[in-house]
Amino acid sequence: MLSDRQRPAPVDGVLYLHGFNSGSGSPKARLVREACSLIEHQGRELPCLTPQLSHRPHAALAIAEAALQELGPNVLVVGSSMGGFLASCLAERHDLAAVLINPAVRPARLVDEWLGADFVNEYTGERFIIETLHHDELSELMPARLAPERYLLLIGSADETLDCRDAFNAYAGCRTLIVPGGDHGFSRFADYLPAVLAHGGHPLDKVAKPVTPKAAPNDPRQHSG
Repeated sequence: MLSDRQRPAPVDGVLYLHGFNSGSGSPKARLVREACSLIEHQGRELPCLTPQLSHRPHAALAIAEAALQELGPNVLVVGSSMGGFLASCLAERHDLAAVLINPAVRPARLVDEWLGADFVNEYTGERFIIETLHHDELSELMPARLAPERYLLLIGSADETLDCRDAFNAYAGCRTLIVPGGDHGFSRFADYLPAVLAHGGHPLDKVAKPVTPKAAPNDPRQHSG
């Protein structure tokens, strides 16, 4: 349940970071863009960027940093799965509000299970192999601390890829919504867009619910969205 708090000042933009081996054309990325297009802010649509991230963690964070610089200093960062981990990195570095959707809490340990595995990104066609470099870079990026007051955490109790208890414990004290039976792809994301945008200071009643795109086929190694 969301706790009461003073409404934050409206953000001037939204940065959405997709999950591992996903893309800027994923269902959640499209929903975020559409939701932002429905919000008028300073006489225009609320700016929103959903960059295509590299599978390499350092490169992915550099792309996210560049997008953040384009949007300015007052930004809401939203991230799904591995994108949730990267969103946490940005939020702690730049003192930003963030919404995390089934975030990867121990991503280095997660990729250890995939060492040597071959992947193809369905959005870009890129083929790559998980190497020890992925583990090393993720370990280097781990934030030293997480400030719970900056986060809204959305987690599904039936996440088939990550243990939702890890995120619940890692972000203890933050505003949290637990979706009973919710999957890793967070297929009910459209229903929670008002809460996402409200975390960035944009009133719930100004966010119309976009049409839910058709979800991509599920691959437990693909952190969809």
